[in-house]
Amino acid sequence: MNEKKVIDTLNKIMEAELAGVVRYTHYSLMVFGHNRIPIIKWFQEQATESLAHAGVAGEHITTLGGHPSLKIGTLLETHKHNLNDILKESLDHEQAQVKNLHALLKLVEDKSVYLEEYTRTMIHDEEMHISEIKKMLRVQPK
Repeated sequence: MNEKKVIDTLNKIMEAELAGVVRYTHYSLMVFGHNRIPIIKWFQEQATESLAHAGVAGEHITTLGGHPSLKIGTLLETHKHNLNDILKESLDHEQAQVKNLHALLKLVEDKSVYLEEYTRTMIHDEEMHISEIKKMLRVQPK
């Protein structure tokens, strides 16, 4: 297993999760309307989960002898704050993270059981988030 590439990829994952903390906290502050309370709660839960995910990635980095990054992934302020735009941005963020995780899986598959299981669990979690966001974006028929 190429530990340097694994550490670099884990750092990229950690940076994206830290960006998710900022992103989802921001989104929770920008939701208005009748369904505000459950939606902001969902975004706050996503921010909390992103922070936990960043911590786990950082633990794996240090376990491998690496140094966790102090960087935060890309944050793009589109100034589009209607709920559909926020959800579409969330979807893009989650899909990008799944790509990062698949890159990690290629590096650790059949080389490290604990990293492979971690990665598969993370892919599962992110794909579940993606499916929830897609459901939220779906318009109910009249």
